Amino acid sequence: MVLPPGDGVSPEQLIAFTIFVVCFALILYRKFKILYISLAAAAILVILGIVTPLQVVLQAINWDVLGIYFGFGMLSIAFGESQVPKYIAFEIMRRVKTERWAIFWLAAVAAALSSVMPNPVVVMMLAPIAIEVSQRFESSLFNYLVPLAISSNVVTTVTMFADPPAIILAMETGMRFFDFYWFQGRIGLGDISMVGVVAALLSLLLIYRKLDKGVAFTPEPLEVSYGAGILFLAGVLALAFIPISPGVISLAVGIVALAICPMSKVTMFKEFDWDSFLFIIGIFVVVASIEITGLLAAFSAWFVSLGITSPTLILAFLVWISVLLSAFIDNVPYTILMIPVCTQIAGAMGVSPFPFLFGMLIGTGIGGNLTPVGATANVIACGILEKRGYKIDLWEYMKISLPFTVIATAVGHLLLQLIWL
Repeated sequence: MVLPPGDGVSPEQLIAFTIFVVCFALILYRKFKILYISLAAAAILVILGIVTPLQVVLQAINWDVLGIYFGFGMLSIAFGESQVPKYIAFEIMRRVKTERWAIFWLAAVAAALSSVMPNPVVVMMLAPIAIEVSQRFESSLFNYLVPLAISSNVVTTVTMFADPPAIILAMETGMRFFDFYWFQGRIGLGDISMVGVVAALLSLLLIYRKLDKGVAFTPEPLEVSYGAGILFLAGVLALAFIPISPGVISLAVGIVALAICPMSKVTMFKEFDWDSFLFIIGIFVVVASIEITGLLAAFSAWFVSLGITSPTLILAFLVWISVLLSAFIDNVPYTILMIPVCTQIAGAMGVSPFPFLFGMLIGTGIGGNLTPVGATANVIACGILEKRGYKIDLWEYMKISLPFTVIATAVGHLLLQLIWL
């Protein structure tokens, strides 16, 4: 974001813009813990009076987002402890006949689980299975962990709570669970995303078409419990049909998950991703300062004044610039920033903001797959590989991630164009 040309930039706007730029630059630099950066930037904005404490509580922070993130984060821990994900993975591996299908189904399981669980958790949960299967096939673990990571990260817009950006979009626009599948009389973001995910997963069969070795797989015995799965279904139905705050419903789901999970409550609280939770709070305040001081409206008006009047061109720009930037930028602050930008651009053009919002979210959700550092799941998978003596070569990584990412994004982009514009 740049300061748009115009008269009378106020001191408050200049301060907010400077803090915004420094904050995002340090987040990109990745030499400091990003939660400290966002919280420090938020604190400075409050101390300087750019954002008041009341505005932080009532305007900047989206409490529903935090409630959903906490509640379903706790549920995902309980779900992983239930052994159901491992059981599903073991059963599929037991039935596959050749190596490329083993990779395909492992990736498909990762995608399915990541639509309801944080993708770093899914990677850590399924990595031991990938290691065992690769050893059975006497094959490179690289061929398993990279598809596992990028498949867990490709489903970020399939459900309302698959990833923080999807939660943020839903809460900022008032969307509920089933709105992701049928919205304003049209096929929704979740359906469109699922088609892209299927296309990307099928591309793995082409990428690994030469891996046709066969082997038998014997799963280990597991003690499976189904309480967390039942709670998940109950939570989804409550979000869909009970007309109260999604944050309150999700908080209740999290409390029940704490009660039914055999893991100790202290351990569950330690397992929860508090860093991301606090990071989101700080970023809410930083981005809100841009809106509160009027910079966001000025930027949107400047963008419209450039004379780009075609919604098709703007959609294409938002989709693919989001893919590119998300290969390097954390998708949470990017989403929080771009939701009001997309909305105001659409308002100035007199069109619905939802094609732009959906396109931006698809791009930023999938784009993190392009590089080994573009998403936490990728970082974890590459870390496991490096510990086992593998060297992460960017080109070898992108031979898998690039076609996978482009196919998923292109399918989503095309469907958005056909259905929503």
